[in-house]
Amino acid sequence: QLQLAESGGGLVQPGGSLRLSCEFSGFTVANYAVGWFRQAPGKEREEVLCITSSGNIIATDSVKGRFTIAADNAKNTVDLQMNNLKPEDTAVYYCAALYWYFSDYKCPREYDYWGQGTQVTVSS
Repeated sequence: QLQLAESGGGLVQPGGSLRLSCEFSGFTVANYAVGWFRQAPGKEREEVLCITSSGNIIATDSVKGRFTIAADNAKNTVDLQMNNLKPEDTAVYYCAALYWYFSDYKCPREYDYWGQGTQVTVSS
């Protein structure tokens, strides 16, 4: 069974850091594009950044310079490193995967697999 599972969420103070992991189960990270999304209460889900099958990283303006994404083939995860967190980053974070996607400037329009989400709360 092909599954994604997020972990690493929690409560952090403004300016702090968190590292989220998206673990692949039943399939491997290699050749998959992975996107990280978030959804805050009362707001639509938004994609914050993605990594394509070739390793190209595309990020939305609100997280550029603060968030980054990296695949760890040995651990079979795609991690989201979040630095300098702000209260407006508070949301449930989801990862999603799509096989064999390449682009220099755009994340996939759709993904085949989704995780269940992990809560990130930024508050003092």
